[in-house]
Amino acid sequence: MPPKRGRPIAVKLLVLLLVPLLSLVGLWAFAAGLTGGDGLRLLSINDLATKVAIPSEQVNIELQQERLASVEFLVSGRAADEVAEQRGRTDRAVTAFRSAASTLRDLSPEMAAQLNALNGKLDQLTDVRRGVDARSAAPLDVIDRYSGIVDASFRMYDAMILVPDTALYRQARAVTMLGEAKDVLSRERAVIAVVLAAGQVGPREREAFTGMVATRRLLYTQALSHLDGKLRGPFEKLATSPAYKEFLDTEDAIRGQAAADGLPAAAATWPVDGQNLWKLVERDQSLATKGITARVTPAAIGLLIKVGVAGGVGLVAVIASILLSLRFRRRLVRELAGLRDAATELAEVRLPGLVARLRTDTSRPTPQETAPLEVKTHSSEVDDIVAAFNRVQSTAVEAAVDQARLRHGVSQVFVNLARRNQSLLHRQLLQLDGMERAAEEPDMLADLFKLDHLTTRMRRHAESLIILSDQAPGRGWRHPVAMHDVLRAAVAEIEEYERVEVLSTPPVALLGPAVTDVAHLMAELIENATLFSPPQTRVDVRTSTGPHGVLVEIEDRGLGLPRAELDELNDRLTHTPEFDLARSDRLGLFVVARLAARHGIKVTLTPSPYGGLTAMVALPSSLLADQPALAGR
Repeated sequence: MPPKRGRPIAVKLLVLLLVPLLSLVGLWAFAAGLTGGDGLRLLSINDLATKVAIPSEQVNIELQQERLASVEFLVSGRAADEVAEQRGRTDRAVTAFRSAASTLRDLSPEMAAQLNALNGKLDQLTDVRRGVDARSAAPLDVIDRYSGIVDASFRMYDAMILVPDTALYRQARAVTMLGEAKDVLSRERAVIAVVLAAGQVGPREREAFTGMVATRRLLYTQALSHLDGKLRGPFEKLATSPAYKEFLDTEDAIRGQAAADGLPAAAATWPVDGQNLWKLVERDQSLATKGITARVTPAAIGLLIKVGVAGGVGLVAVIASILLSLRFRRRLVRELAGLRDAATELAEVRLPGLVARLRTDTSRPTPQETAPLEVKTHSSEVDDIVAAFNRVQSTAVEAAVDQARLRHGVSQVFVNLARRNQSLLHRQLLQLDGMERAAEEPDMLADLFKLDHLTTRMRRHAESLIILSDQAPGRGWRHPVAMHDVLRAAVAEIEEYERVEVLSTPPVALLGPAVTDVAHLMAELIENATLFSPPQTRVDVRTSTGPHGVLVEIEDRGLGLPRAELDELNDRLTHTPEFDLARSDRLGLFVVARLAARHGIKVTLTPSPYGGLTAMVALPSSLLADQPALAGR
């Protein structure tokens, strides 16, 4: 069909093509402006290094010396005045650090949180010293408490070195790891003092020392693998130095020393070996810290120069884009706005309303539901677009009707097949029950129990099809059932039931009509926990009561899920998505969502403290019986 008369849009589009091209330049300039912020952040790191990193590093050095002095005081009675003198140096370093850090402004939330955490740890120093003075603290506990304070400073460094330059970040992170390795070396020196005072390597000391050695060597190796040649050079020389090799021998000797053997004659040199390596590590760490700090300013200035040049060009592009856009905006806005409004109404009102109606009523659409779009326009191309939209609407309506009928038919197939399977499985369970009662041989009885368990699982899967079709399973209870029995029934319907431990359950009971659905819901979540956790781990099921009902927590020890995927799953559980045949791998999710919506149950997935997931099921008080039922009845 020839196009209607009107002003052709081809000329307009030809001119408008210039606008996105220039707009891209403007967007690029905007991105360059964002990058300029990265350059400013790089410059601000110098201020952080002066007021935070350098003073806190001095605090760490004094804390490391105080830790060693305190341990020697505890185990060998080192002069108290030396300990007091070292504490004075530590207090002066802490005061200087806090004074410098108090002048900082506009810190990032992460940096502010870590700085507050470090100050909180420093406040605990008084309690640590009080335990040392009273000789009431074990040496290893003193080491751990000092180490906790130092670790807080390294977490602060992690927040501080979040720089936009990837290469610079990698180098700064490696230097921080070397600092952590240096602190672990300080801890090892303190443990050596404990061992020498005791005259033997006790089991607890060997375990702690072995962990320190493994951590220090791992940190050292990983850090060297990320450092470039200039920063790595001194540490490579250190790794081949006699002092380092002697200390490695010392570490190996202490790790392999049995508690009953006493100490070898070479133990007298262990403190000297640690002291020699400590001096070299302090020297190289100081050089590395200065080297990485010196790289920040040149990188920031270079980045700002590039951004400044690019920003000027981008500004010109933005001005040109605005002028051209304003010139042709008035000619197109009316026609395109009318088309937009009509298409929006079709996409957001009419078609969604039709699809929502077809979910429950598969009759043919009415003329009002399929009325064509009407847009007033003077451009032939826009008229053609309107006609194309009308054809798309007709195709979409036909597809929606066919899809609704197909979905209804599939639902009926699910229900029919599931009902048949459910009837057969029920008869099979009755027959197995009779065979179990008649069986006398233990092996045969065990096999029958396995068949019984397998049939129970098959029955649950058949009921899943009925639930997905918005139907209710045939099973039901008239009387309340104890919560403990409901959970045991859910566990009995999964494959790896022996891995599940149902912890103590409060004496509450579910109303009979809700028992089947709640047990099914729990079985789906418990089975999911066993499937996505290592086979040697267990799954814990905890139950607690509250003012609004009962909370059941199903906790596994798997690998967990990324936050984005976890949020998506929780959204599906909350908003009860329509069953999608293409997402059969999420069958259990659809079943849980349907059952939860049916009874007003809230299901939430959260990270577990063990690294896996915890499924929290909140059963409302409307599902609970007024009087608790006894478990097992």
